[in-house]
Amino acid sequence: QGQLVESGGGSAQAGDSLRLSCASSARTSSYSTMAWVRQAPGKERELVAAIRRTGSTHYVSAVKGRFTISRDNANNMLYLQMNSLKLEDTAVYYCAAAPRGIILSEVMNIDSYDVWGQGTQVTVSS
Repeated sequence: QGQLVESGGGSAQAGDSLRLSCASSARTSSYSTMAWVRQAPGKERELVAAIRRTGSTHYVSAVKGRFTISRDNANNMLYLQMNSLKLEDTAVYYCAAAPRGIILSEVMNIDSYDVWGQGTQVTVSS
C-alpha cells in the first residue's frame, strides 16, 4: 500500500470553487476504487465522492451537481473539483483508496477503504 497526500485546501467564500488534489506514492491504477471523505467539526466522517477503476463515479446527494471526482492514473493523482461551495462544505477532506475490489453497494461505505491520507482543511465563509 502506498501513501496518499492531499493538497489544495484552504479558505474560500460561499459560491467559490476549490480543487483538491491527492498524490499517491503507489500506482492509482492498483486501487479498485478511490474516494474523498470529509469530516466537519463535531460530525462523523462522510464519504462525499467515489470513483471506480472503470471510471464510474458516485456522489452523496449533498454534493451532487457541485463536486466532480476524477482520477489520473498516468500521474497517480486523484482530484475533487468543488464548485458552488457552501458553508456546510467546511470540513477536513481526506483522500482514501481501496486496493481490493468493492461491490457496488459498498462503494459509499467508508469502511471499504484501507488507505488514507492526512487530510486537508477546507473552510468556507460567507
